[in-house]
Amino acid sequence: MTLNLAGSARSVAVLGAGSWGTTFAKILADAATAAGTPREIRLWGRRGEVVEQVNNSHRNHQYLKDVPLPASITASTDVADVLRGADLVVLAVPAQSLRPQLREWRHLIAPEAVVVSLMKGLELGTDARMSQVISEELGLEAGRIAVVSGPNLAMEIAREEPTASVVACADSAVAGWLARSCTAPYFRPYTTSDVVGVEIGGIVKNVIALAVGICEGKEMGDNTKASVITRGLAETSRLALALGGEAKTMAGLAGLGDLVATCSSPLSRNHTAGRLLGQGLTLEEVGQKMTQTAEGIKSGQAVHELAGKLGVEMPITAAVVAVLAGKLSVDQLGPVLLSRELKPEGDD
Repeated sequence: MTLNLAGSARSVAVLGAGSWGTTFAKILADAATAAGTPREIRLWGRRGEVVEQVNNSHRNHQYLKDVPLPASITASTDVADVLRGADLVVLAVPAQSLRPQLREWRHLIAPEAVVVSLMKGLELGTDARMSQVISEELGLEAGRIAVVSGPNLAMEIAREEPTASVVACADSAVAGWLARSCTAPYFRPYTTSDVVGVEIGGIVKNVIALAVGICEGKEMGDNTKASVITRGLAETSRLALALGGEAKTMAGLAGLGDLVATCSSPLSRNHTAGRLLGQGLTLEEVGQKMTQTAEGIKSGQAVHELAGKLGVEMPITAAVVAVLAGKLSVDQLGPVLLSRELKPEGDD
């Protein structure tokens, strides 16, 4: 199989039938319809009932309620069948399960396929970004690994509410090929080569959203939440720049845009988890109440560890991690952050 980088993807495998994986499959299907190009889209899911819904009623009721899915999307629990011949492989599984799953799947992925990460997390224990895990486990060069990020609240996009996003890849031709593949009437991708900045923006915003959610759960006002969002962007930027990311990425869709959406919307899993913590629920109770993974809970510790290794100051992240570890109560979160040393804004 040889990729035609002047065109767009012809056969797509989306691994992960949760809200964002299913929504991105819909984007790819609608993009093909809009462009008048035939495209086969196969969705892998673990649960037979979800796969059956997609195939028989063109719905994914658990994650996208009554949103209709294009008939061109088929689903299967057989990952080999889903991956067969795919020139675009989209990964939408929980970040902490990615590495072992890739070890099972790598012999099934076509040699020339482009692999795309929709995931927003750091791996516990290694502090690796998802593109790094993909590279290590699949042995792919950087130009065949891409990341899609931005203000990606799945339900809004599934409802076809206009959204812009970012496609990041070291190879600009591959980034353009992927962008053409996912340009739908309601979904507008921009391209960049700053994979690091795009991934870090998507990772850290989940932790900041937990902090904003806690503030909301404590019935704090908009001044408080705006302060946490703004200072959260500052510490996200410090980490991204320390890893080689670009400042302009942090001011764009994958930085500020994703942060604002995730911190502000009740559709955000991390915002919801933080709000429940702020209302007094334990971490275990939050997990029982939520049906989807709040990545910030899992990857917050990894972000904190990575910042420590690089000597990057991230006080909001540190405070959230302390709350998650039971070392700090939600009532202490605000006072701890406000008691920091006075200094000019912008000084790092």
